[in-house]
Amino acid sequence: IVKFSETNELCVDALASTSAYPLEELTDREGTGEILGLNILGVSLVGEEAVEDPQRPDSRIRFVFDEGKFDFGGFSLPYPVPFRSPLFRDAVKGWIDVTYLSDRIRISRGNKGTTFVLKKED
Repeated sequence: IVKFSETNELCVDALASTSAYPLEELTDREGTGEILGLNILGVSLVGEEAVEDPQRPDSRIRFVFDEGKFDFGGFSLPYPVPFRSPLFRDAVKGWIDVTYLSDRIRISRGNKGTTFVLKKED
């Protein structure tokens, strides 16, 4: 969930896989994310650029987005990317490498270079 304000948020569901809890159906991403030659969803690292750090073998979480919606104070709109479409399925796969983890904070870097700082809710 990404909160924009107290009443507005984006909620996205995803399937996730780790070395401890692998999902056979969640394969590595094959393409950069370009769709029909266009950078619509952001370009991802793939191949040699996306190799997991051998010094931290259990730090990667692979995921594929499954569905999403925007919620504006009770009024919902579906996320505009059809995550389950075969045309987009590879493009909505990704991974995050956990670089710091405590009981309250997780800092991760994603396959598109994004840094995520996640705080556990009270």
